[in-house]
Amino acid sequence: MVEVGLAEVRDAAERIRGVAHRTPVVTSRTLDARVGASVFLKCENLQRVGAFKFRGAYNAVSRLSPEQLGRGIAAFSSGNHAQAVALAARELGSSAVIVMPEDTPASKLDAVRGYGAEVVFYDRYTGDREALGRQLAADRGLALIPPYEHPDVIAGQGTAALELFEEVPDLDVLVVPVGGGGLIAGSATAAKGLRPAVRVVGVEPEAGDDTRRSLAKGERVTIPVPRTIADGQAASVPGELTFAINRRLVDEIVLVSDDELREGLRFAFDRVKTVLEPSGASGLAALLAKRVEVPAGSKVGVILSGGNVGWARFGELVAPGGAAQG
Repeated sequence: MVEVGLAEVRDAAERIRGVAHRTPVVTSRTLDARVGASVFLKCENLQRVGAFKFRGAYNAVSRLSPEQLGRGIAAFSSGNHAQAVALAARELGSSAVIVMPEDTPASKLDAVRGYGAEVVFYDRYTGDREALGRQLAADRGLALIPPYEHPDVIAGQGTAALELFEEVPDLDVLVVPVGGGGLIAGSATAAKGLRPAVRVVGVEPEAGDDTRRSLAKGERVTIPVPRTIADGQAASVPGELTFAINRRLVDEIVLVSDDELREGLRFAFDRVKTVLEPSGASGLAALLAKRVEVPAGSKVGVILSGGNVGWARFGELVAPGGAAQG
């Protein structure tokens, strides 16, 4: 199995420098008071394509040969990785074909097409997106860039945590959303490489706790496709590579409900003046709901992983009673 270490994350940081945004780290005195600690929010919702995914996608696509770039790229994604691959392909003079769920939020679908990619739909509850993506890549001779099960993607995602630690090197706790596990695998690699004593906590939606169950059992566990407002975290099984990294480096997985995710969205909007999608708010939601054990006076980093949500959907989510899962 390919190893991903701090050196690979640092190499990725050099590769994406000047292309990906170095996103801001913001604080909130109100949040600090609620949590009882100093909280530092890494705003990947302000990354290109509106999510951390651009880091890993660009790092992986930029390492393809000219011949591979000329043939084109395939990917499968619920939305953010799709946008990231589409933009990375455009930036590097290639083309992309993306397998996406039929119920992908309109804002994400429009963005993917806006970057020039072709979209092939599937039913997320009955179809196998990975099998479809691999078959598509084989049929058309395309290079497949999966959303998390790829060492270059994982290394690229880790650059978000690398930047956070460059600004706040003495973090005691790092809180990271978990879907397929690429972001937390890369983040934990960077975090533990720089500060071995840091506690890395992953956050999953209650309906989609495949990584929590897998870590508890010591092997990958498959669950039904989750029905949650956090569409970016609707994974049914951790990746093989991401799980191998996470079982070694992640200290704990906590869960948040859809209602707690909504509260995270509201707090970010009202107090931090930033718009998040439900998946992007899961780390913040876990802190607000006291799901994460935080020593008084400690320093806590949180990756706000994305903000790809249209205004209409956002209004539905934060309205009294919230909105149903997608």
